[in-house]
Amino acid sequence: MANILDIRRRIRSVTNTRQITKAMKMVSAAKLRRAQDRALAARPYAQMLTNVLKSLVSRAEIYDPETGEPRHPLLAQREEHNVLLLVVTGDKGLAGAFNTNILKAAMRFLASKPGKNIEIETIGRKGRDFLRRRFASAKPRTRDEAEQARSQTTIVAEQVGVFNKIDYAFAEELAEHVIERYSNCEIDSVYLVFNEFKSVISQRLIVEQILPIEQIGEAAVRQAEQMDLREKERAVEAAKGTGVSLRPADTRAIDEAAAKFGTAQVDYIYEQPPAELFAGLLPKYVAVQIFRGLLESVAAEHAARMTAMESATNNATEMISSLTLVMNRVRQAKITKEIIEIVSGAAALS
Repeated sequence: MANILDIRRRIRSVTNTRQITKAMKMVSAAKLRRAQDRALAARPYAQMLTNVLKSLVSRAEIYDPETGEPRHPLLAQREEHNVLLLVVTGDKGLAGAFNTNILKAAMRFLASKPGKNIEIETIGRKGRDFLRRRFASAKPRTRDEAEQARSQTTIVAEQVGVFNKIDYAFAEELAEHVIERYSNCEIDSVYLVFNEFKSVISQRLIVEQILPIEQIGEAAVRQAEQMDLREKERAVEAAKGTGVSLRPADTRAIDEAAAKFGTAQVDYIYEQPPAELFAGLLPKYVAVQIFRGLLESVAAEHAARMTAMESATNNATEMISSLTLVMNRVRQAKITKEIIEIVSGAAALS
């Protein structure tokens, strides 16, 4: 049995760890509130852009009546041979199963595309480290090179450290690169794996198709995994006393005001031809989708870390109680032993 000094050292160590996990929980809660505010602030622009495109689609032909070709290459549907997968994970750990669940979803997606040539672009250090150990790295390939290397999965790009200060410029640059490759027929589709965040208890892990654009304003979700009841209960307990809202922000008034533009019975006269309008708006639409995924992934990571640190703090508290009980038993046994020795010595002398 351990002596009292060792147990006291262990209790002191666990107590210090509990202080760290409690502080990390509060830091994650503060960052989560800011991440929620950023995602909410970006929503009106995204909603208005979507409604502008809906209005344009309802008043202009998507396909050229003479050639039958789409007005913009991002609307073109092709047989899927070459796939680009964007995997959004975190740069840091201590977030429970956040990164693990995303990577599991990515592996399930890869397993669902047998015989396809898949290129992976990782966003986040955890995803990069995991996938780098399983797939080879390669530069982006042309369509001819991709067809020659059939049924291969390679990592073509890595983005690390972008979540410290995420901005729209990064999402726009990433979207431009993806759009260029899609327009040049180097890839046939683009998917984004991320954790969709609405609130602490309303999250889901999804695989969303970014390109080609099937229907404007409707997310093309290919895989989805909801939070289970136990995870929601843990999230509720972690959010208590942190000021984090458990429900999604009510933006119905903003959404209704933005929707009026797309549904207004007005015959707009566009100075530019439809092809030019689509060329200016569709790339922004793709960039906004990627930016939304990044913002929501950041918020989901902070929520997961807050929940994980709450569980770690509770476990540390239980461990301290258990060690304290063991220490008291050891001390009681030591006192009892000393009393027995004294009584036995006195009896031997008498």
